[in-house]
Amino acid sequence: MKTFYSLNEFLNSCPRRRKFVVTIGVFDGVHCAHQRIIETLIKKAKRKNSKTLLITFDPHPANISSLSKKVPLLISLKHRLHLLGEMGLDNVLVLRFDRKFAKVSAAKFIEKVLGKIHIDEIIVGKNFFFGNKKRGKVGDLGKFSEDYGYRLSVISEVKRSQKVISSTWIRSLILKGDLRKARTLLGRPVTVLGTVIPGHKRGRIIGFPTANINPHHEVIPPSGVYAVKISLTSSGTGGPKGKIYNGIMNIGTRPTFKGVSPDVEPTIEAHIFNFNKYIYGKDLEIIFVKKIRKEKRFKDAASLARRIKMDEKRARQILCP
Repeated sequence: MKTFYSLNEFLNSCPRRRKFVVTIGVFDGVHCAHQRIIETLIKKAKRKNSKTLLITFDPHPANISSLSKKVPLLISLKHRLHLLGEMGLDNVLVLRFDRKFAKVSAAKFIEKVLGKIHIDEIIVGKNFFFGNKKRGKVGDLGKFSEDYGYRLSVISEVKRSQKVISSTWIRSLILKGDLRKARTLLGRPVTVLGTVIPGHKRGRIIGFPTANINPHHEVIPPSGVYAVKISLTSSGTGGPKGKIYNGIMNIGTRPTFKGVSPDVEPTIEAHIFNFNKYIYGKDLEIIFVKKIRKEKRFKDAASLARRIKMDEKRARQILCP
């Protein structure tokens, strides 16, 4: 998959006569409803002998257009691109969404962006909206289709339990720890993509070295210990790209060492079984399988180490039944 970060960069890379089947949206989470749109996009492009193009935005438009509290992302842009690449898209165009871009009307967006691309067909969801103050609707894309020579296809809503799947719904499920329901709506396990950063090395001291993860503001489940699988998402991480390791992950405030404080930012630490490679600065995808227990404070490091050993045994039973 080729990724472009400006319209000019994309246009300069394309053969003049190349036609594209296009979809547009944030695609935060790349959940089941997003997947249906993307799968339809890929099938139609193959039938037409065209290339696929997904147009997305960064930062999230809701965090630019609204003056209220910022919306936490289900997944970061890097994670989004990783998942989109796995789906088999040809091209992704990431448009920077700032206050100036937020003022662009629906008609101007069609003229200045879509009108510059040789589009064969546009595929969007039923509730798609765009342009300044979300005033542009699916009907507006249809209204301009004849002028710009593209066909418009609209995909029906995807529902579970008679409710439309949305990133907001999934976000609330993850935050309250309902990973099973979130997995159903995502169409894949709940995951976090993060960069390994230096920590205090306390895990190594008590016999359980951990990789401290910076999750790039992605939504994470509640504090606790989890059985997880860890994917090496890039080469040079001490193992082949894409290899999956088993492990345990702790999300919390390290109460055994610091005491409990509501102001302490939760840390994310993964202990990877049978792994001893240098991975600082590398990206790992953490795949949540099952919560083992809540985080708790132990009287000393030795007691914590004994419990982690029990957690590892339980995780191995879950991950390798």
